[in-house]
Amino acid sequence: MTEPPSPIRVGAMESTDIPAITEVMNQPRAVWGTLQTPYMPVEMRQKRFDATDHNNRALVAEVDGRVVGSIGLHREPWHRRIHTASLGMAVHDDFAGRGVGSALMTAVVELADRWWNIKRLELSVYADNGRAIALYERFGFEREGLMRAYAWRDGEYVDSIGMARLRL
Repeated sequence: MTEPPSPIRVGAMESTDIPAITEVMNQPRAVWGTLQTPYMPVEMRQKRFDATDHNNRALVAEVDGRVVGSIGLHREPWHRRIHTASLGMAVHDDFAGRGVGSALMTAVVELADRWWNIKRLELSVYADNGRAIALYERFGFEREGLMRAYAWRDGEYVDSIGMARLRL
């Protein structure tokens, strides 16, 4: 008999989570699916965390007390775009496909909708990242356009898809 999966807990990222987040973000698949570059040291990530302001919120997902993913919500600070926020997410390679991304998306969409009054939630995702695109579509994101040669990844330019979710 297989053991049921451990519950996923989502909460605010704390300074003490930075080493674990660095491990998550340095995983090959996480680097492949984000705009991060390999080998970012803990100190650089700590400086980014310390510079976070009230228009940015970082959440982590934990399984059995281990940080296995993160998501960031970033509100546009300019008056005419204050209704808009973007997000970025990464999941530890060992936990991909196990509900971590869904748990993080559930939490960030609730935060955007119920607490920050975000009307437009947007993101970009590499066009060849089918698993992530399917996840975002399950949360009501729609494809808005293809951005060709969007980023340099692993020795070549890759396309990205702009996606957004409008709260009506």
